[in-house]
Parts: sequence; C-alpha cells; structure tokens
Amino acid sequence: MSKKIRTIFINSKKNYKELKNLKNVFKVVKNINDADICISVGGDGTFIDSAKIFNGPILPISSNEKGSASYYCDIGLSDIERIIEDLSNGKYYTQNLSRKIKISYKGKDYYAVNEALLRNFSGNVYFEIYAKLTKNDKKEKLYPFIMGGDGALITSVIGSTAYNMSANGPIIVNDGSLCITFLNVNGPFKNPIVISSDAVVYIKVVKYKGLLKFDDDEISLLKPKDEFKVSLSDQCLKVIKFPDMRESFADKLEKIISSKMIKSQDK
Repeated sequence: MSKKIRTIFINSKKNYKELKNLKNVFKVVKNINDADICISVGGDGTFIDSAKIFNGPILPISSNEKGSASYYCDIGLSDIERIIEDLSNGKYYTQNLSRKIKISYKGKDYYAVNEALLRNFSGNVYFEIYAKLTKNDKKEKLYPFIMGGDGALITSVIGSTAYNMSANGPIIVNDGSLCITFLNVNGPFKNPIVISSDAVVYIKVVKYKGLLKFDDDEISLLKPKDEFKVSLSDQCLKVIKFPDMRESFADKLEKIISSKMIKSQDK
C-alpha cells in the first residue's frame, strides 16, 4: 500500500467534465510544489510539460483526443472513478520511468525529458562526436570523421518514441542507455549509436552554425569550436501506476502507429 493521496495539481489543456469528480474528492492546489502528485490530462505533450515543472510522481491520463498517441498513458478519463478510489486508498505504486537528460553548456545545466538536439541553422552543420563510455574512461572520439548534415539528437527511453522515432532511431524500452541519432547526415555511416547510461557524450561544432535545443526549448546558437555535453541526470521521472491497469508494449506501439495513420488520413 502506498500513502493515500490528499492534494493534487491538475495539468490539463481543457476543462474536461470528468475532472469535476477529482476536484470533489481531492484538494486541488495552485502551487504544484504543494501537491502529492501531478495529474496530467491530455497526450504525450501534456505529459512532457508536466515532467518539466514537477519532480514528483505524475499520473498521465489520456484525454483520447483524435491523433494523440498518449504513449505513456495506461488509463483514460473513462477510468476516473476507479482512479479516485485507488488513489484515496493507496492502491497504486510509483515507478521510476527514466532519468532526465542533462545538457551542459558554458557552465549551465539544462534538463530535457525527450532529447538534446543539435540542429542546423542555415544549410548543413558539421560536428565531431566524443564520449566517455564509462565514468572512468577518458574523453575520446566516438566517431572517426566529421559529420555533416541537419544535426543529431541524443535521447533515452522516453524521447525514443518522439522525434527520435520520426528520425528512424530505435525505440528504447528500459532506462539503460543513451542513443545518438543522426539527422540527414552525409557519410558512409548513418546508423544510430546506442551507449550505456553511464556515458557522457560531447558534440563539437567544427563548421557553420547550429542550434542547441532541449525538447522544444532553445539554449543557444553554436559557432565553430563551441561544444556541449550530454548525460543522464540524477533527476528521475516518476509515474503513478495501478497493478491491474497496465498496457503492454504492443498496445502502446499500436497507439503510436494509429495516431500517425489518423493524421495521414486527415490531410
């Protein structure tokens, strides 16, 4: 049994009628830091937004909006009465879904949920990749040549189903690795590179300019010789789960595929 939930913060883009039932049972706080949990109602975008503002447990609830994959939602608004009962009685558990990605640049750290991204600014951006593959390793080249193209992204388990998947990167199912996926690069080797969760990746711009971003937020415009590093942080993204309300990986993958098919048909 987990502790009974008393206070909640609701992050929802719409005022769904089902949310009234939550407000009748729990104390809804305006300051997210005063909440026991954050209830994120919507799709994956709302869930990522919730993860950026809250370091505690998040309960993602699908709003079943058309075209939304809701990959991280095991439950929907139709389950609201069951959710209320289980939260009130402590019949849930907290799972560490993933560690957030830390991007370090010019003495400042930024924390991403989906990915760290180097994106071309005008034309191609050329860059080199270095890494420490374990904590005790020295920094050395990970790829022997200069890469040139639209850029690269670095992700882990959560972001692997976002931009990374659209860029033909692999889907990661456990929090045990980092993945570097290249974006329309020129050269004989274009495959993603998967490395351990203890690794630190360094990317250095060598020609032209590139934009350094995390998720949808911009950090800086990079010039030649500018370098940033990426690693998994100690900040864990925690989610609320219910023992008998869980979707399989195949179920979640089907939602992603179906959401893209709907978008295609709407065009």
